[in-house]
Amino acid sequence: MTDPISDMLTRIRNASIIGKHNVDVPMSKMKFALAKVFEKEGYISSVEIIDGVKCKQIRMQLKYENKQPKITAIKRVSKPGRRIYVQTTGIHTVRSGYGISIISTPNGLMTNIEARKRRLGGEVICEIF
Repeated sequence: MTDPISDMLTRIRNASIIGKHNVDVPMSKMKFALAKVFEKEGYISSVEIIDGVKCKQIRMQLKYENKQPKITAIKRVSKPGRRIYVQTTGIHTVRSGYGISIISTPNGLMTNIEARKRRLGGEVICEIF
């Protein structure tokens, strides 16, 4: 697999479309940090590490409101073939403030709002709304 983060985002997108409550993805520190940001922002209910058959897994419990998924769209921005970096002045809002983008900064993963407040730039990982 060339891009494990995009695999994780695709699993979340597909699970929310069909109405699943739990999504399991293989464990990595980056994916766990990304899931924790989703949990902190209210897009998923809970994140936990479980022991899988071959390796550790991250189990995410998706959030629904009135039988509609909280995550309507999730998009990978920076890809292995084309990295997208932004400075503090280049950080934009997602869907006029209804969504967030996740930015990998020197201080860890954070939302575009938090990165703008702290005056940090970095690699734009994904957008979610």
